[in-house]
Amino acid sequence: MSEYYLNTSNINEWVSVLKAGDKVYLSGTIFTARDAAHKRIVSIIQNEGELPFELADSVIYYAGPTPQKNNLAIGSIGPTTSSRMDGFAPLLIQKGLKAMIGKGNRSSDVVDAMKAHTCVYFAAIGGAGALYSRCVTQCDVVAFPELGCESIKRLVVKDFPIVVAIDSQGNSLYT
Repeated sequence: MSEYYLNTSNINEWVSVLKAGDKVYLSGTIFTARDAAHKRIVSIIQNEGELPFELADSVIYYAGPTPQKNNLAIGSIGPTTSSRMDGFAPLLIQKGLKAMIGKGNRSSDVVDAMKAHTCVYFAAIGGAGALYSRCVTQCDVVAFPELGCESIKRLVVKDFPIVVAIDSQGNSLYT
């Protein structure tokens, strides 16, 4: 197992190198999205509309952050259960999503899409939302503000600690 300090600006170059169990400290831009936002994203794709952010080579964090406090850019931002996005994830991966961050195992359909389109799944630690908030330097709502904490947010992160849970070859810490 290796340790990497990576930036999202070149995540595509690293996705095929990363192996299950590798530790990653991620910096750069990531987007938050949960089930309600995923449902809307898929609808936009199916209706050939314009997405609120570039999906190709992006990183989505399955999280619904709490409001900002203590002079931080964001409140607690722990991961949510990733399996809730499994019905949506294969299409997003097919459209260029390169990495997902969440907690828990993924379905075989998601893993198959990851292998076919070279995508990686990172695990974040549940219960560590306050720690993760300290890695966020900027937070902006980019879509669906009416969803509140489930709106899509653009986060700028610095050394966000995660682990490769499922690599682009389908190797998994869960199996």
